Amino acid sequence: MKRLPVRNILYAPLVLFFLCAPPAQAQEETPGQGGSLSGISAERGTAAIPRFSEGGIIPFIDLTVRNPANNREVAFSLQLLLLITVLSLAPSIIILMTSFLRISIVLDFVKRALSLQQVPPNQVILGISLFLTLFIMWPTLDLIYRNSFRPLAEGNLNVEQAYREAEGPLRIFMYRQMQGASGRGNIRLFMAMRGLDQPNSLADVPTYVLIPAFILSELTVAFKIGILLFIPFIVIDMVVASALMSMGMIMLPPVMISMPFKLILFILVDGWGLLTNQLVRSFL
Repeated sequence: MKRLPVRNILYAPLVLFFLCAPPAQAQEETPGQGGSLSGISAERGTAAIPRFSEGGIIPFIDLTVRNPANNREVAFSLQLLLLITVLSLAPSIIILMTSFLRISIVLDFVKRALSLQQVPPNQVILGISLFLTLFIMWPTLDLIYRNSFRPLAEGNLNVEQAYREAEGPLRIFMYRQMQGASGRGNIRLFMAMRGLDQPNSLADVPTYVLIPAFILSELTVAFKIGILLFIPFIVIDMVVASALMSMGMIMLPPVMISMPFKLILFILVDGWGLLTNQLVRSFL
């Protein structure tokens, strides 16, 4: 049997393709006919993009970079840059300058005290913390909207005045949460580290001093609440571990036995309701 050359074998698929392909015929459609599936003209090798209907028009977005015509445009560019910076720092502002920090830490302590690993998930805890934060901070946010955002949108305030109006309610909220000895001690600590005089009122405390003092105060309060939540569950763990040791069940993990008892106790005392009530009252 005679063997075919290698180049003939390589050309065979190409010849088969041309023999089986249907003949291409150029069809011209009149504007009033709809015989083409896509409505695309093939004249001279170009394709015409079909027009959208009036209800489905995509808006054209243009972003141009040019030299400013006057000082007003320069100020507007700086305001836009400041707004983008504030939006990029918004997560940090929500986490560190509101009640979110304390609530999220306390809920995480509850999850660890109940010996729960995956229930509830971290996303659920953060979601609960976020909506509780909105509930607690709503009077402050409403005051910021009425005194800062809405006048700025109506043109009654400039950016600097709107910033001052928005800063005031947040400063008052943070200062009220530091009325205890530890909170005032944190303010004095940061004032001393900056070499500033001891403040007599809130007006004497700069914002860059008030924010870190508030963060330390919230961490301290959250850990105090977490310790108080851990105590009854630790007692249950100790009782269960002692009972297992007395029965000689050394290889059985005490957490596996104590977790149902801790869940039963938490449900019987309405733990979520009590915890939420006390968290909200701690801010009021």
